[in-house]
Amino acid sequence: MEELKTELSNRGFEPHTLGPGSSYDYDAPLVGIRRILAHCCGLVSIAFRRTHVESATKHLGADIEDRSEEASSNVWFTSPYCQIEPAMAFQLGLPILILREKGVLAEGVLEKGITGLYLPEFSLEAPSSFISGAECNGLLEQWSGYVRTVHKKRGDPPTLYT
Repeated sequence: MEELKTELSNRGFEPHTLGPGSSYDYDAPLVGIRRILAHCCGLVSIAFRRTHVESATKHLGADIEDRSEEASSNVWFTSPYCQIEPAMAFQLGLPILILREKGVLAEGVLEKGITGLYLPEFSLEAPSSFISGAECNGLLEQWSGYVRTVHKKRGDPPTLYT
């Protein structure tokens, strides 16, 4: 997190994080998140491993045509806010960059292509840092351009006819 915040700061951004010691205002969580997003020009969400499930069954007792039970093992889930915050940012028209830790279930907004921008997978056990690598640099360049466009357009006066 600190490495990413430093990288964003080096690119001229002012990262805000949610949680203790951050800009979160402890209002009802969705209200607080929306309040913060309304003042932002982009969102980065990091889906870290949070809950480990050794064995799971998808579609347990399914009785719908073309759907059957599927067994899974060694599944990691992330915080539900990694689904909620990007969905809220999408509704506000903000550029979204999601980083998913290796092993986290690729479901909902964590599936590649759902929000439009490439969704990389990183490993905290990798010998070199993902943040300083070429893949992340390219993604941050692309995302940064989108964020700067949002920032500029927010300052433009409305147009009657385009």
